[in-house]
Amino acid sequence: MDWKTLQSLLSGVNKYSTAFGRIWLSVVFVFRVLVYVVAAERVWGDEQKEFDCNTKQPGCTNVCYDNFFPISNIRLWALQLIFVTCPSLLVILHVAYREERERRHRRKHGEHCAKLYDNTGKKHGGLWWTYLLSLIFKLIIEFVFLYLLHTLWYGFSMPRLVQCSNVAPCPNTVDCYIARPTEKKIFTYFMVGASAICIVLTVCEICYLIIHRIFQGLHKDKAPRGHSHPSSASQASTFGCHHKLVEAAEPGPSLGDEKLQASAPSLTPI
Repeated sequence: MDWKTLQSLLSGVNKYSTAFGRIWLSVVFVFRVLVYVVAAERVWGDEQKEFDCNTKQPGCTNVCYDNFFPISNIRLWALQLIFVTCPSLLVILHVAYREERERRHRRKHGEHCAKLYDNTGKKHGGLWWTYLLSLIFKLIIEFVFLYLLHTLWYGFSMPRLVQCSNVAPCPNTVDCYIARPTEKKIFTYFMVGASAICIVLTVCEICYLIIHRIFQGLHKDKAPRGHSHPSSASQASTFGCHHKLVEAAEPGPSLGDEKLQASAPSLTPI
C-alpha cells in the first residue's frame, strides 16, 4: 500500500483543523503509520510460514491458522488506518465545494461583487457540521476496530500456544505455536495505546468544538443589535452586487445645481 499518497491527501487537513486535530494527525502518522510501515509489517510478515503445529496431516496447519487468525492483525490495522483517516477527507471535499461555488459566483457576477464566504476554510455553517460529523465517524471507527481486535483473539495478548480441536481435517486436538509471541504482544499493546490516545484527542476536539460554538452564540446574543453581523454569508451575494450597480448608475448632482446652491442667500430663522 502506498502510504505516501494517503499522507499527501491528508496534509491539507492541517489547514482546517484545530490544535487537537493537528496533534491527532501527528500521532496517526508518527506512532501508527510510521510504526506500521517500518516495524509491524516485518514482525507479522512471516506469521503463517512460522506457525508450527505438531501434526503432519495435510492442510491441518492452514486450517488451524485460519481458525485462530480469521484476519491478520497487520491487515486489520491497515483497514483501521484507512477507515479512520477517510472521514477527514469530507472536510477537504466540503472546502473544495465552497471554493468552486465562490469561483462560479465571481465569474457570474464579476470580481467586484461581494464574496459568498469571507473564508472558505472557516468552520461555520455547513462546514462546522461536516467537521463534527467527521470526528464522530472517526470515534465510532476506532471503537469498532478495538472491539474487533479484542473479540477475534480473546483479548489483546498473544499466547504462545493455541490448541486446534474439532476442526477438519485435523484428526484430534492439535497444538500450534506462534512465532515471536512476546514481540507481537508488545506491538499489539503499542498500537492499541496509540489508538486510545487518538480516541482521547478526538473526544477533546469534539468538546472543544461544541463549547466554542456555545460561547460564540452567547457572545452574539450579548452583542448590541446595531453591530450584529449578517446571519448568512450568502445573503450578501446577489443583493451586494445589485446594490453596487444601483449606486454606480445613480447620477451625481450637476454643475448647474451646485452653482444655484452657492448663489442662493442663506436665510436664518428669526
